[in-house]
Amino acid sequence: MDALIRHEQQINQQLARYGVKFGIYKDGTFQERLFPFDTIPRVITAQEWSVLEKGLIQRVRALNLFLADVYGDKKIIADGTLPEDFVFRSPGYLPQCEGIRPVKGVYSHISGIDLVKGKDGVWYILEDNLRIPSGASYPLIARDLCRRCSPATFRSNDILDNRNYGELLKKAMDSVSTGGINVVFTPGRYNAAYFEHSYLAEKTGSVLAESGDLYVRDSVLYYRSTQGDRRVGAVYRRVSDEYMDPLAFEPDSLIGIPNLMTAYRAGNVAVLNAFGNGAADDKGIYYFVPKMIRYYLGEEPILNNAPTYLPFYEEDRKYVLEHLDRLVIKDVAEAGGYGVMFGSKLTREQLASIRDTILAEPRRFIAQEVIDFQDLPIMDGGQQVERKADLRAFVLSGAEDTVVWPSGLTRFSRNPDSFIVNSSQGGGFKDTWVLSR
Repeated sequence: MDALIRHEQQINQQLARYGVKFGIYKDGTFQERLFPFDTIPRVITAQEWSVLEKGLIQRVRALNLFLADVYGDKKIIADGTLPEDFVFRSPGYLPQCEGIRPVKGVYSHISGIDLVKGKDGVWYILEDNLRIPSGASYPLIARDLCRRCSPATFRSNDILDNRNYGELLKKAMDSVSTGGINVVFTPGRYNAAYFEHSYLAEKTGSVLAESGDLYVRDSVLYYRSTQGDRRVGAVYRRVSDEYMDPLAFEPDSLIGIPNLMTAYRAGNVAVLNAFGNGAADDKGIYYFVPKMIRYYLGEEPILNNAPTYLPFYEEDRKYVLEHLDRLVIKDVAEAGGYGVMFGSKLTREQLASIRDTILAEPRRFIAQEVIDFQDLPIMDGGQQVERKADLRAFVLSGAEDTVVWPSGLTRFSRNPDSFIVNSSQGGGFKDTWVLSR
């Protein structure tokens, strides 16, 4: 590991050369930032990973079943397990998807599940990302560069190989393809994760395409090629639902594919991830995932949610309002670390304001106990210090099976006083070593 630390600057220079950056829009302009990499890996034992793997597969299976149900028979609502008005008021629920069953019945093909490990040694799920979860490419390319700099490090440690992510993603795409080529659909160069789009297209042998490259004819999606137009069987999309088809969603979208929903509804193309998945990864719906596991699978959850309160319910709302100054308040419509408020850091006036907002819009928020999650060592200015870190695990579901990639994106805060690790908030990332024994 010391060899990797010595090569940290060289590895980050190579990452910059490959364009491993994170782009954000700020003050109306697009800015690109390097996504800083720390060479001290997170290490997860084989025994610990075995539990995480089973728990993650269980969770994603239940979430897929929920999506099929909520856009289908709605049994979980009819049985009173989930409140109807709460589910259908989710900003991620799309009525346009009612009655549509995706190819092979898979909704979340690529699930990014965010976890933290508490100082009590327990892993807690913080968030489910089922729309367009990003980040797998960063540890993938970083591991490759680390191997080049210090091959002996990987020969002398029992680390599971993570180079199969492209194969796992391709297998998921192939398993639901309706026949034709696979496409990675990108909004273009100025998207925050454009590097990842192009990198994963290469790793899966897919075509990287923008809206002008694709069109629908007779309810079939085609790719314009210099060798003749080719049918598309599976689209791994990196564009939000509302911009995917201007005839079905946002009419002003210039980056979508007109009539794509027609082809999708007819079952002539697989879209990864399916439209409407936001109904299951809404931060408010997160509260109900343990109930989904019991309802659909008849099992107890293997992995825990963070202790969470839903102001939508009167009893929870009363508790939240009485303990605002020690809870974490999250706006369910926000992402990327935005809309997260730590009550202990708010002024009296801010607490009063958020209290009034919760009373006026209780569906808009969840509240959680602060989990004192583990710090991990990072190098900062030549010194080893400790910072808060989470883990995004990637779960891939195809028509035949669900698997967990034996790696993941470990993100850390570079601010010693912050629990927010998101890249959009200035965080960095690490490799995640899963040990084979």
